[in-house]
Amino acid sequence: MLKNMTAFKDFLKRKDIEFSAKRYFIDAMGAMAQGLFCSLLIGTIINTIGAQLGIEFLQRQVSGYTIGGFATAMSGPAMAVAIGYALHCPPMVLFSLTAVGFASNALGGAGGPLAVFFVAIIASEIGKAVSKETKIDILVTPFVTIVTGVAVAFLIAPPIGKGAIKLGSIIMWATELQPFLMGIIVSVTVGIFLTLPISSAAICAALQLTGLAGGAAVAGCCAQMIGFAVISYRENKLGGLVSIGLGTSMLQIGNIIKNPRIWIAPIVTSAITGPLATCLFHLQMNGPAVSSGMGTCGLVGQIGVYSGWVNEIAAGTRSAITFTDWFALIMISFILPAVIAPSVNYICRKLGWVKAGDLTLQK
Repeated sequence: MLKNMTAFKDFLKRKDIEFSAKRYFIDAMGAMAQGLFCSLLIGTIINTIGAQLGIEFLQRQVSGYTIGGFATAMSGPAMAVAIGYALHCPPMVLFSLTAVGFASNALGGAGGPLAVFFVAIIASEIGKAVSKETKIDILVTPFVTIVTGVAVAFLIAPPIGKGAIKLGSIIMWATELQPFLMGIIVSVTVGIFLTLPISSAAICAALQLTGLAGGAAVAGCCAQMIGFAVISYRENKLGGLVSIGLGTSMLQIGNIIKNPRIWIAPIVTSAITGPLATCLFHLQMNGPAVSSGMGTCGLVGQIGVYSGWVNEIAAGTRSAITFTDWFALIMISFILPAVIAPSVNYICRKLGWVKAGDLTLQK
């Protein structure tokens, strides 16, 4: 028995199959968010630019798809391949995941991203296990990866998709019912996920977090990114301001591990801006759900809110984009985090909880 266990462990090591939370919920989920960005999100941005600027080339349809439409249609395959890449799949497995991703996303419905996440992981590991084990690898590996992946998708994608949508609907319903309390909970939670090595964008996409809850998520992400960018300016100057404010607050995770108290200011900021977004400004994310978890990263959160406004105008539920709309978006995304976070951090410095150099980025 012991000999068999040792042989099995050696097999897993040789195949680079590692059952760990880091590999699946950090590496794979982070890659999945990149796949979403390079398909669904960028496709939406391209469509929005084409429509708003009247660029005929970007609006032209071929076989019923615009350029952006082609990108959004490939979100399932893009997510699956990205996950496979993070799991170190060999080429034959990686390429076979396109079919698995398409099937999982289609069968998962609106909750497709979460279905893709689980199914792609299963198909990747099984594909890796059989890869290069036979002399007809070119047939066996793609056959096993695709058939197994699609079979698993038929089995679990629909209930996973429905479950994700149900959970997302509950969160959004609760936010509508209790905008103050849920504004705090959603904003703080998603903001923390953004800074941790966990993909807040993938989580928001999987739960289809839109509406007021999506607006609270945007607020939380912006509080983390702009908050950390501003409070660390004295240490990191303009380079840090841009890399954190328009890149990711995850750059501060090493410093957070050394001194968790540097996280107080951004978290308190998100706890304030979240309910302001839901109760005072009524900020909603009615663009792609993945944008809810992006914050100011490449201004994707703001572009998502804007694309939602455009969609509402096209649907006839909004007459125009008003000054109040822009004021709310700018206040929640930039102004309030840039004012509140330094104020809270000033108190932390006075208390001796945060010291000079605590926020300096590693070079």
